[in-house]
Amino acid sequence: MSVVTVQLGQCGNQIGPELFSTVYEDSTGAGRKTYQESSRERFFWETSDGVLVARSVLVDMEPKVISQAVAKASKSGKWRYGEKAHFCQKQGSGNNWANGYCVHGPRHKESVEDLVRREVERCDRLAGIFAMMSVAGGTGSGVGTFVTQCLRDMYPQAFILNHLTWPYGTGEVIVQNYNSVLTLSRLYQLSDALVVHENDTVHKICSRLMNIKHISIGDINKVIAHQLGSVLQPAYTGDSPSNYSRNPIGELLSSLVCHPEYKLLSLCNIPQMSHTSLAYSAYTWPGLLKHLRQMLIANARMEEGAFKDPALYVPWLPPDGTFSLWNSPVPFNGYEKSASLVSNSQSLLKPLDNMVRKAWNMFVSRAYMHQYTKFGISEDDFLDSFTTLEQIISSYSHL
Repeated sequence: MSVVTVQLGQCGNQIGPELFSTVYEDSTGAGRKTYQESSRERFFWETSDGVLVARSVLVDMEPKVISQAVAKASKSGKWRYGEKAHFCQKQGSGNNWANGYCVHGPRHKESVEDLVRREVERCDRLAGIFAMMSVAGGTGSGVGTFVTQCLRDMYPQAFILNHLTWPYGTGEVIVQNYNSVLTLSRLYQLSDALVVHENDTVHKICSRLMNIKHISIGDINKVIAHQLGSVLQPAYTGDSPSNYSRNPIGELLSSLVCHPEYKLLSLCNIPQMSHTSLAYSAYTWPGLLKHLRQMLIANARMEEGAFKDPALYVPWLPPDGTFSLWNSPVPFNGYEKSASLVSNSQSLLKPLDNMVRKAWNMFVSRAYMHQYTKFGISEDDFLDSFTTLEQIISSYSHL
């Protein structure tokens, strides 16, 4: 089964090429025939002359980032994007969610839908749609939300998983919290789950674990791609213990999203280090799992195998529905041993609460509201969004 990726805005179109390069490199090597076939079927299709083409649609309202992504993929000589799999315009969305959602999205709806439909029809079987976007800007958040809405209408039975990059807390865009609130409140109704990466957290990984002195956007995107690849690549799962799982998104969602009120997924991966340090590292599985558990719940007692400890989970989940173990005999992306943890927990509660609080403080003084009302987003729309997110915060707080 295949995953169709939709790269939206600057952020999505910068992380996308890194993800495809990661899964390509990871599936290349001796003794990986079955693993490689499963990975390639999932993320690429092959032309008549043997060239691998990403199962992806690229959407942005400016041409620069898409041009760079397409050129970078072609230059690698290993894989490329489809010649007619991208859509862009000459002007951006001006970091305005309303401009993207109310103007650019509806204006270019048919063009984008046609591109997605073409990619989906190339799949023998569709495992799901993976949409990558930021929540802070205009195109990724505004157009991205509108496109997700179109995808839900086009494929009501398909799994839709959104990957969201949350902005730095110190701020990249003055209205980023408005954009984030409007994006999250609507995606929560449309998507099956939201996998979140916070720029602040990934920045710390680059600085403290990978010892990168001058951190670039490219470094951050590589870390995000590595973590996403570690979960999306072929693995043996509870539903498929002797063969590689056919449907990674479906199994991920069935394991983690047990209630429509809880859709926020966080992802961590260990170890992460500079390539020069890899040769000198030695890890054991008990050590890695102990570390993961420490990352899941601070100040807890550390014992191996403790992910099945009932104290970690809400009481209304059945014991066999709390924890799923996936594994692969193939080392991932150059690491002899690595472990990833995807959790649906309170870990995103604090940053979400901070985001809503900052947006509300701006809203009560009506700061920058005219930028949204001129495109048709009313104060009532904002109030509805705040109500939705307050309900989400309340639900997670009472877990």
